[in-house]
Amino acid sequence: MGVRNPIHRLPRPWSLVVDWVVTIALAIGFVLAFEAEVAKPYRIPSSSMEPTLHCARPARGCEARFSDRVLVLRLAYRFRSPERGDVVVFEAPRLAETRCGEFEGGAFVKRIVGLPGEVVSERSGQVFVDGHALSEPFVPAPERDRRTATWPRVPADHYFVMGDNRSDSCDSRMWGPVPRSSLVGPVVATYWPPTRFDVR
Repeated sequence: MGVRNPIHRLPRPWSLVVDWVVTIALAIGFVLAFEAEVAKPYRIPSSSMEPTLHCARPARGCEARFSDRVLVLRLAYRFRSPERGDVVVFEAPRLAETRCGEFEGGAFVKRIVGLPGEVVSERSGQVFVDGHALSEPFVPAPERDRRTATWPRVPADHYFVMGDNRSDSCDSRMWGPVPRSSLVGPVVATYWPPTRFDVR
């Protein structure tokens, strides 16, 4: 003997309404669970990653009409370690609030440059890791700064991050490395606007 769905005992109009409410609630629940555990969308709010990721004019330093919207894979670092070159979203450290001037709080997006145990330095804008120059074709010459400095060795389970727009990025050079526990995940796709669609 089959089991009747109690919803179907309701009058037809109410049965349809309840069916739709349950379906929508399940869909919303799925989306929220997907964002919390698998992947989450973000909007690029500042010019620190120009021209790799665009923010919208008329904000200072932004090159585009619309801000890029990106998808971050939250599960990635459960299966592999963060790698140099990853563009990552992370929870901004508290020190960033005092060092970055216009602070929007929440999440930042930058590129991993230094791994645990490495020493990162800059000489006239060229980045070195343990004394070896990095090849960074994604950083155009006009976006480099002229800084010369060396930072302390990156601690275990921490990552040294920089924006691609080096002359306009508040990053690990100002407030230190990011703990792995603060990393949300790598950017795996740009999905908006359509002309900027890209999968990494």
